[in-house]
Amino acid sequence: MANKKQIFLSAASVAIFSGWNHFAVADNPDTLVVTANRFKQPISSVLAPTTVVTREELDRWQSSSLMDVFRRLPGIDIAQNGGIGQHSSLFVRGTNSNHTLVLVDGIRLNQAGITGAADFSQIPISMVQRIEYIRGARSAVYGSDAIGGVINIITKREQRGVTLNAGIGSNGYQNYNGSTQQKLGENTLFTTAAGYTYTKGFDVIVDGKTGGYRQPDRDGFMSKMLWLEIDHKISEQISGFVRAYGLNNRTAYDAWNIGEADTRELFNRSYDAGIQFNQGRYSSQFIVSYGHVKDYDYVPKHGRYGNNASLSDSKQYNVQWGNTWQVGHGAISSGIDWKREGVAAGSNNIPVQKHVDNTGLYLTAQQKVQNVILEGAVRSDHHSDYNWNTTGQIGIGWEFVDGYRFITSYGTAFKAPTLNQLYSKWGNENLTAEKSKQWEIGIEGLTRSLNWRLSAYRNDIEQLIDFANNRYENGDKAKIKGIEWTGTMETSLFQHQLTLQFTDPRDGRGQQLTRRAKQQVKYQLDWDAFNVDWGITYQYIGRRYDQDYNVYPAKTVKLAGVSLWDISAAYSITDHLTIHARIANLFDKHYETAYGYRTPGREYYLTGSYNF
Repeated sequence: MANKKQIFLSAASVAIFSGWNHFAVADNPDTLVVTANRFKQPISSVLAPTTVVTREELDRWQSSSLMDVFRRLPGIDIAQNGGIGQHSSLFVRGTNSNHTLVLVDGIRLNQAGITGAADFSQIPISMVQRIEYIRGARSAVYGSDAIGGVINIITKREQRGVTLNAGIGSNGYQNYNGSTQQKLGENTLFTTAAGYTYTKGFDVIVDGKTGGYRQPDRDGFMSKMLWLEIDHKISEQISGFVRAYGLNNRTAYDAWNIGEADTRELFNRSYDAGIQFNQGRYSSQFIVSYGHVKDYDYVPKHGRYGNNASLSDSKQYNVQWGNTWQVGHGAISSGIDWKREGVAAGSNNIPVQKHVDNTGLYLTAQQKVQNVILEGAVRSDHHSDYNWNTTGQIGIGWEFVDGYRFITSYGTAFKAPTLNQLYSKWGNENLTAEKSKQWEIGIEGLTRSLNWRLSAYRNDIEQLIDFANNRYENGDKAKIKGIEWTGTMETSLFQHQLTLQFTDPRDGRGQQLTRRAKQQVKYQLDWDAFNVDWGITYQYIGRRYDQDYNVYPAKTVKLAGVSLWDISAAYSITDHLTIHARIANLFDKHYETAYGYRTPGREYYLTGSYNF
C-alpha cells in the first residue's frame, strides 16, 4: 500500500516536478496518481493524505470483497448488514456514508446520486486493478459528494499477459476470475476481464432483532462480471479508447416482515469512450459515458414484478473535458463536467419520470517554489434545480527541514440532494445542498526507515438533510474532529504499516454519530520466510452507537469494541503458479458493526493464481 511519500519520481516526472521527492522511499519509481488534482503527478507531491492500493496488494491480502480492503485503510469505518454482498456503509473521517465521492475509472458511480451513497458490496473485487483514495474535502475538484474524501476504483489491467484465479472458502464461497491484455496489431491494445463469485452466506439477523420473527436461513450472494476495453494509438499525439462492463448480482437478505421482499437483483451496464491529446507540456482528454442500472427487490415466489416488488431504474450520462498544462515545477488543470441523472416513473417511490442536470467548471493548480508547495482549486456547479454552488480549497506544504514537511489546508465542500430526497413521496423540492468547511494541519517526515504522517482535522457540516415528520428536511449540523497517524517502515525481513486514528463525530445536539467508532488501530505485518510470503492483519475497532428501530421511539444502543486478527500465506509453486491461503477473524470473535446484523465468524480461504 503506497502512502503519499513512498516513491521516487519517474524519469519523466523528474523533468516536470523536479525537487518533489524528498519524502520518497525508492521502491516504486513509477507510482503516479491522477485522482487528487485531475492530472498525473507523483504521489509524493500530493498534499492531501493519499493512499494507493495495487492489484498485487489485493492479491496478497486475499480480500474477498471491497469492504474487506477498505477496512484496512486509514480514516475509514465500515458498517455492514452481514457478509459478502450484504448492504454496507463506508464512513470516511466520521462523515456520513453519502459524503464520499466514488469514481470508477474517474467517472461517478451510477446510482449514488439516486439513493445517496455508493453500495460497495455490489462491486466485485475481481474487477478492481487499483484504488486511489484521497482523504479530505475535494468538492473544489469534483463537485458534489466529496465532503469526506474521494475513492477512485481503477479497473484497467496495467500489464500485458493473462491471469487466472480460482478460490474456495467458508460458507460455500467460490470465486473464479481472469483477465488478459494483448496487442492487436502495432497500435491497438485489447483488455478483458471476467469473474464469478458465489457464497451460500449465513443467517445475518441476530435473533430477529430487526423484525418481528425469526428467519433462520442463509443469506447468500452471487455476482457475474464482464469487462472489455480497446485502446488505439491514432498518432504520436492522439489516442482513444472504448470501454464497456456489466455486473449481474443477486443478494438474499432477511425481510422486515413475513411476505415482504427478501431478494435483491442488480443489473449494471456502463459504456465509456474517450480521446486523448498529448503534445509537449499540454494534454487534453474528452470522455463520454452512459450507465444504466436496474435494481430489483422482490419475493422469489412472486418474481421481480409480483407482489411487494420494487424497482429502481436509473440512467446516468456524463461528459468530461479536461486540460492540463505543465508550468514550471507544477501543473494547471481546467475543464468542464456535465452529468444527467434520471429515474423511470415508480423508481425509489418517485411517481413520475425525473432527471436533474449538473454542469461544473473547475480550475486546479499546484506549484513548487523553493521549499514550498502551493495548491489551490476552485469550482462552480450549476444544478438544474437550485442554481450555482461554488467551492474552493487551498493547501500549503513547507519543507522546513530536509525530509520533514509541514502541511496546512482549508476547503469547502457540498452534497447535493438526491433524486430520492427531492422527488419521492417523502421528498422536498425546497431542499438545499449540505455544506461543509474543513481545516487540516499535518506534519510528515522520513525518520530513518520510518515514513510517517500526523494529521489533525476539523469538519463543520451544515444544512444536513434528515428524515423528520415523514419528509426530508434541512437543518441538522455536525462537527467532526480527528487525529490520524500513519506510518510505514521496514525492519530486516519485516514490513510494517500502522494507522492510529481518533475521530469525534457529533451532531448538532452533541451526540456521537451512529455506527462510527472513535478509536481505531490498524496494523499490517508482511514478511518472507521459507519461500512463503506471510501476512498478519490486526484491527481494533472501538465501541460505537446505533439505533434500535424495533421499539418506538427508536432507542440508542451501544455496540462493543472488538479486536480482529487475520493471517495469510502465499507460496509460489512455479514462476507462474501461486497458492494463497488465509484465515479471517482468526479468534472467531462475535461482533456487530450494524445493530442486529451478525458478521462472519472465523473463515478459511484458499486460492490458486496462474499468470503467463
